[in-house]
Amino acid sequence: MSYAIEPWQLRWQGLSVDHLHQTESTFALSNGHIGMRGSLDEGEPRGLPGTYLNGFYEEHQLPYGEGGYGYPEAGQTVVNVTDGKIIRLLVEDEPLDMRYGNAVEHERTLDFRSGTLRRRTVWESPTGRRVTVRSERLVSFTQRAVAAIRYEVEPMDDLQLVVQSDLLANEPTKSRSNDPRVAAALDSPLVNDFTMAEKTRAVLCHHTRVSGLRMAAAMDHEIDVDGVDIRTEIHAEDDLARFTAAVDVPAGGCLKLTKYIAYGWSGQRSTPALRAQVEAALAGAGQTGWEGLLQEQRVFLDDFWEVADIEIDGDDQLQQAIRFALFHILQAGARGESRAIAGKGLTGPGYDGHAFWDTEMFVLPVLTYTVPDAARDALRWRHSTLDKARERAKVLGLKGAAFPWRSINGAECGAYWPAGTAAFHVSGDVAYATQQYLNATGDRDFDRCEATEILVATARLWLSLGHHDPHDGFRIDGVTGPDEYSAIVDNNVYTNLIAQQNLWAAADAAERNPCDATEEEIAAWRRAADAMSIPYDEMLQVHPQADNFTKHAEWDFENTPQEKYPLLLHFPYFDLYRRQVIKQADLVLAMHVRGDAFTKDEKARNFAYYEARTVRDSSLSAGTQAVLAAEVGHLGLAYDYLVEAAFTDLHDLHDNVTNGLHMASLAGAWTALVAGFGGMRDHGGELTFAPRLPDDLTRFSFRMSFRGTRISVDVCESGATYRIVDGTELTTRHHGEPITITADAPVTLPIPKAPDLERPKSPFGREPRSH
Repeated sequence: MSYAIEPWQLRWQGLSVDHLHQTESTFALSNGHIGMRGSLDEGEPRGLPGTYLNGFYEEHQLPYGEGGYGYPEAGQTVVNVTDGKIIRLLVEDEPLDMRYGNAVEHERTLDFRSGTLRRRTVWESPTGRRVTVRSERLVSFTQRAVAAIRYEVEPMDDLQLVVQSDLLANEPTKSRSNDPRVAAALDSPLVNDFTMAEKTRAVLCHHTRVSGLRMAAAMDHEIDVDGVDIRTEIHAEDDLARFTAAVDVPAGGCLKLTKYIAYGWSGQRSTPALRAQVEAALAGAGQTGWEGLLQEQRVFLDDFWEVADIEIDGDDQLQQAIRFALFHILQAGARGESRAIAGKGLTGPGYDGHAFWDTEMFVLPVLTYTVPDAARDALRWRHSTLDKARERAKVLGLKGAAFPWRSINGAECGAYWPAGTAAFHVSGDVAYATQQYLNATGDRDFDRCEATEILVATARLWLSLGHHDPHDGFRIDGVTGPDEYSAIVDNNVYTNLIAQQNLWAAADAAERNPCDATEEEIAAWRRAADAMSIPYDEMLQVHPQADNFTKHAEWDFENTPQEKYPLLLHFPYFDLYRRQVIKQADLVLAMHVRGDAFTKDEKARNFAYYEARTVRDSSLSAGTQAVLAAEVGHLGLAYDYLVEAAFTDLHDLHDNVTNGLHMASLAGAWTALVAGFGGMRDHGGELTFAPRLPDDLTRFSFRMSFRGTRISVDVCESGATYRIVDGTELTTRHHGEPITITADAPVTLPIPKAPDLERPKSPFGREPRSH
């Protein structure tokens, strides 16, 4: 794939039908509530069509060869809902289809500052008639239920033009699952409840067969052709509403169609209520108008870039990739509000639309320091699912709350229990993100109303899951950490450290905000945290990922051909589980998020040890490895991992972008730059920096917000400059030295020289994939 290298947009020139399934993901538009894949206006040709509503899913049975107590019974899969993007054009009764005639010119552009997807095509029909088509599409950040499209056609000669604008439900598409249960659930999942079409407006209401969720989609149109009569008609049936306009347009004239689309869904409200909601949203969009929606979008993004922009000098391709990543992270969470942020956002059906712990540990740090309201809303979704998490813990014979490995509505959907149910670290991850948000914002309302309940419920889980041992302290046995090539282990260091912080934070919160926790219970949390078992291999002088990990047999990397990766698709899990081979950063991730629990020398030794055993069969890994590589002094390696994280989707490094973008890897690019080369840490609620400049760059800068103050950090060879962008004062540290930045007095300090270290070896054939 090849995009034009430009700092503020992603542009594809020419038509490559073979790449449509990838560009539909990269060109996707979303606001966290509505997601629209970047398919062509005409709807065909296409790769994988998709329009999604956050949290709207169909249910199906989970497959088990042999059942077991506590296995989740129902799966959830995101539904491709009613498609409102389709606008077809007929030129003298010949349909514009990019596979026929001649696309003299064609380009599509995703603009990170306007928040729109633009398209320009000069098309010549098979009989030689030529038109120029321009379209611009947006999913509104400011009007949550609204999307809109401006579609313009200019004929080169006097021509009759007909445009057809559709709402299409149960869009035919190939099954994306090998499981017949899932395929059946997604075969025409929407059942019609209501249809209306009049003048320029139409509404379709549906519900899902099994989950019983209701949705409504509506469209309205404005059409403009100066001084020319227009013939219009509209009709609707169960799964299709179509507005048609026919007009004779003179050479040099222009047909302008503006399409407003509105969506709503609910598990509780009635069909008439949903109809009213989408009709009201259409009225609001029409009142604002196309130009008003564009202006609102631009103002929203101007504010975002003021607080979140990253500038890079020395690598134009990376500059584009970083802004692409930030834009899509914003799209995933901006207006999610009471819903989850899925692993693919709303860019595709990958992972069945499920949310994972990726949200809390990778995506939310970006939002916490750039769009904190979006981070708060994602955590409120977790809070809203506490009853399901408590019920899951009860089923497992535990107290407190066990948050799911993967889910859409808060119920566990992971059928493979060693990677799902046993991954109790997810509950600690939710607690970690909750505490990180509190530290970064000082949000007292959230602290009282939601955070304390989350922290207390998760702390209770750890106390019932772990136990005190007279020799090892507080142990947590039989769990799975972040690395999915290890499972059901004892004392996973990451899990124990995330649980330790959870227990301390819960004790503080319960004392700060009196709740149903007793003094004895709070004291028990502190005792468990203080006595937490953290394994250490004295002979190798490294921390084993879990008890006895460093005693496992080594994996034979040199005799593992590249076509055998990812390993999980070519080797049995039992073989992976008993060897020192790591899918993704685990102990290394612990050294990032709980860096306060390791010494500088321990980090350096641990990093080198695990670098040689981590194969990165997960897109989650590169960003974290970049952070620790930069911290211990391997700046060249850190840069290579930053590049891999940033280009995972743009270069389709895992050959699966067709199913949507990897939100955690996109967030990992931010983390690699800000926490890696920026050295940003927030241990114990104290914000600190330790920037380093890699040889590949001449300068970089990043922006972020902390407790309402917006700052920028600018790093070049001569030093690092800290500025207040909006606010009065901020106290922080630069490589350990306390500094105070004020609005009228930026602080510039030199950067200590990085240690001169030999680059550690990666597993044979698994070096970072840089551009």
